Amino acid sequence: KPEKMKKPSIKVTRPSPGFSPFSAQGFASLKLSPKLVQKLDEMNLTSPTQVQASAIPVLLDGHDAAMQSYTGSGKTLAYLLPILSTIGPFADAGGDESARKTGAIDAVIVAPSRELAMQIVREAEKLLGDEHRRLVQQLIGGANLKRQAEALKKNKPMIIVGTPGRISEFSRAGKLHTHGCRFLVFDEADQVLSMKYRDDMKRILEHVGTRRASSSSSSSSNSQPQRLERQTILVSATMPPALLKAAEDWGHKPLLVKAAAATSTSQSSSEVDSQQQKRWSSDPDVRGARESLPPNLRHCYVISPARHRVSTLRRCINALDPQSVLVFMNFSRRLKDTMFKLQAGGIDVSCLHGDKGKLGRSNTLTAFKAGKIRVLVVSEVGARGIDVPECDLVVNLELPTDATHYAHRAGRTGRLGRGGTVLTICEEREKFVVDKFEKQLGLQIDKCEVACGDVSLEEEDQ
Repeated sequence: KPEKMKKPSIKVTRPSPGFSPFSAQGFASLKLSPKLVQKLDEMNLTSPTQVQASAIPVLLDGHDAAMQSYTGSGKTLAYLLPILSTIGPFADAGGDESARKTGAIDAVIVAPSRELAMQIVREAEKLLGDEHRRLVQQLIGGANLKRQAEALKKNKPMIIVGTPGRISEFSRAGKLHTHGCRFLVFDEADQVLSMKYRDDMKRILEHVGTRRASSSSSSSSNSQPQRLERQTILVSATMPPALLKAAEDWGHKPLLVKAAAATSTSQSSSEVDSQQQKRWSSDPDVRGARESLPPNLRHCYVISPARHRVSTLRRCINALDPQSVLVFMNFSRRLKDTMFKLQAGGIDVSCLHGDKGKLGRSNTLTAFKAGKIRVLVVSEVGARGIDVPECDLVVNLELPTDATHYAHRAGRTGRLGRGGTVLTICEEREKFVVDKFEKQLGLQIDKCEVACGDVSLEEEDQ
């Protein structure tokens, strides 16, 4: 009897030898200010990512831009570094002190969620250091309005990072002086196109600097504050046609910046349809979701009866031995039950959902990032704004509602060129949904089995 061939084991994916998210050139070659390059060296940041290498020269040259790159590719620094190279303590001129005294704002960064805004502020504070961290301030909903107003008046920040509603609220109250603003950034710009932000976005676009004119600058009456022409930057992991149109409406001749090159947005809007529609779903949202996926992911699924899912999850975690795991579920009420079952199996685990308080959420995320919690069970809402580069395994314990949500979940791993594995645990009758995601997103999702403390590929496709 011929000896049965051993099934190949699945390992948590590591970076492939041929792929590097980093550019061959250093930050010093990107025309950033010498002071800022020195600060980056002190932080052991010497090589930009591909999207940073493409975007920084374009933004330093003053172009309006729409920046697209996959989740976790370093887009935040791609626009923060040109801003800090132009204004503030790292600028060649040392910053505009007169602007600081009058409380004028040089840059406004709009984020659709509190978590993303707080994440951007942390990145800016790392660069500015303790001495200058007061120069950046967050204006987010859910925080104390009076304290934010007092901090704004006291610190006179040069950069405001906030959610559309709170920024608009401060602007209407006359507490935010943005007519002389030089930079307007929309991070996760595809989200701020939502109708719920329409009035707030209109206020921001009308009162943060002014859109660059194509020819002669518009004249203003003496009674109105002097407006500076702003540089408008849209940032997103996806670039649907509606977002390209918004870039053209809000800016002046914007360039579409990707990891490899910068092109005209008007040219690129037609390329989006012609080149990608052949490969993936015709749905623009699904195509955009596919583009947002990090390139170095391994996708697989395991068949398990519903009553044994948590047990299968525990065995997969023990077999794959990942450093950090995000487990996605659809409903908050089932998170704690899953958490207790994993704890009973000896796994360090906690849960995060939309109903959790701000302090509890912050403490849980801090512990997860520090490695004190190995597994974090989250709902779709609870996972917003989570950025843990060390996360190397994402598990769909319950199937996402569509391909777009599958891509959003998968984007929590494989950040900044690291490897990542996306594992879906489903019933046999749910397999058609996995097949649908595979087809719509143009992925290869391998079927695996768990046995004898190992996760291995099934032989059906070999």
